Amino acid sequence: MSMTFKALAAIFILAGATGFSAQAAAAENNTPPTTATRPAANGPDQSSVPNAAPPASRTETTGQSAQDPKIKEMNDRERSKVEREGK
Repeated sequence: MSMTFKALAAIFILAGATGFSAQAAAAENNTPPTTATRPAANGPDQSSVPNAAPPASRTETTGQSAQDPKIKEMNDRERSKVEREGK
């Protein structure tokens, strides 16, 4: 190896080490202000509004309503068609 290559390699290594130490020093000096607020030890008990709907039962899930007879007939027809012919 030539002397120039060794000199350049040493310069790059020293420049990298200097840049790294400068970044570390800058990170140490970048602390948050002492007036920063801390979160409360105990959060709020409940932050959402309770739902006014009745709880689900075994026979009727929430949001379910009595089906129109015409729609029930159409669904049954399509269900039997899928069973016979497939999708």
